[in-house]
Amino acid sequence: MRDIIRIASRRREELIDITQAVTAVVRASGIRDGLVSVYAQGATAAIMIQENWDDSVQTDVIHLLQKVIPRGVWLHDQQDGNGDAHLKAGLVGPSETIPLIEGRLGLSRWQNVFLCEFDGPREERCIVCTVIADS
Repeated sequence: MRDIIRIASRRREELIDITQAVTAVVRASGIRDGLVSVYAQGATAAIMIQENWDDSVQTDVIHLLQKVIPRGVWLHDQQDGNGDAHLKAGLVGPSETIPLIEGRLGLSRWQNVFLCEFDGPREERCIVCTVIADS
């Protein structure tokens, strides 16, 4: 089963919690055990599993990536000014795979699924959510 989650971003760089949207796709699938693939379409966005309790962790992720991959110093910036966004998305990666256990995402108590926006704001980001049943 596959569905597209559509999310708008508000800032150039932010982590957006999409766990509830992924959970809704899982529920709609009716699949109890298997895998859930969460994939961000676009070369300047990524998917990350991260701490869900303290928002400062998401802010720290953004600040770390800004320090490691600063804005405005990359060859691609001469094209459209978002070279850092491409590098950040490539470093984090476009997808995560999560076990589906008895109808629930196999995340720990402190984990959620986040869309990482590195080139916003965007009216729409598309996340492909695929639920695969165990055979």
